[in-house]
Amino acid sequence: MSGTARQTVVVTGASAGIGRATARMFAARGARVALLARGRAGLDAVAADVRAAGAQALPLVTDMAEWDQVENAARRVEEEFGPPDVWVNNAFTAAFGKFTDISPEEFLQATRSTYLGYVHGTRAALERMVPQDHGTVVQVGSALAYRGIPLQSAYCGAKHAIQGFNESLRCELLHDRSRVHVTMVQMPAVNTPQFTWLRTHLPRHAQPVPPIYQPEMAARAVLRAADHPRRREYWVGTSTALTLLANAVVPGLLDRYLARTGFDSQQTDAHRQPEGDGNLFAPADEREDYGAHGVFDDRAHDADPQVWASRHHVGKAVAVAGLAGAGYALLRRRGGR
Repeated sequence: MSGTARQTVVVTGASAGIGRATARMFAARGARVALLARGRAGLDAVAADVRAAGAQALPLVTDMAEWDQVENAARRVEEEFGPPDVWVNNAFTAAFGKFTDISPEEFLQATRSTYLGYVHGTRAALERMVPQDHGTVVQVGSALAYRGIPLQSAYCGAKHAIQGFNESLRCELLHDRSRVHVTMVQMPAVNTPQFTWLRTHLPRHAQPVPPIYQPEMAARAVLRAADHPRRREYWVGTSTALTLLANAVVPGLLDRYLARTGFDSQQTDAHRQPEGDGNLFAPADEREDYGAHGVFDDRAHDADPQVWASRHHVGKAVAVAGLAGAGYALLRRRGGR
């Protein structure tokens, strides 16, 4: 069995979406996979997926917002599988709606679960990796870690915080000449169950901003980042590249464009059904397994040319210039002056 196959991998937010797809892919390579999430039904289902692939699974009910729970989970992983080789931070909660419609309690919970959840996961991982001078932490990020959009202030704020935290930590590890690596994968809009179960104040059903991609494409990027962690971050999808480049070149124009389009593009035509708090304060998959995919399979893509180009380092300068020019032209055409 290869060194990669014998890895101990921890995936947070493993019960659905990108985390679920990532756990399955690590299992297919033979890794021992520890699965952290709050919902028991989702955890049991992903553990069954991992075992069906012939790998060992360790499902652990864990609220990433609570440091004691995260530390206890990391201790269990170490006792049963050994120290983690790869730790994937992916768990989050959020609330959709205008900032003034989101209560302070909702904003606090989203920040604790998402931002502090990543901080707690990273701390638990490094406490076991640094003494051995070995290991990788992969932060599952988003284009929204750089570019805030309307109706997602809590999520964007948390992802921006994770970005700054990760950069600071990376500098410290480089200063120490550590062989422990941290890297971040900036994701596009992904077809996950979050758009069904997140807390929402929107009048209509929430949706990812098109184009939408399947979680398996995102998971493949996570595995690549884990295999090649010296690269500081990965951009996944043409939409991510266009967004980040346009934000660097014409951020004010992008503000106006998103002000005009960002409300309708994040909602379907269907009226929202009353859903209480969603999964903000309690897991939505405690009794029901939602799987990896959301409800947008008919519109989601499993591949993107940008991912191939990034993987093969094809014409970086040409690609960047072309994407920047295309993004600027698109915004000028659609957003006006």
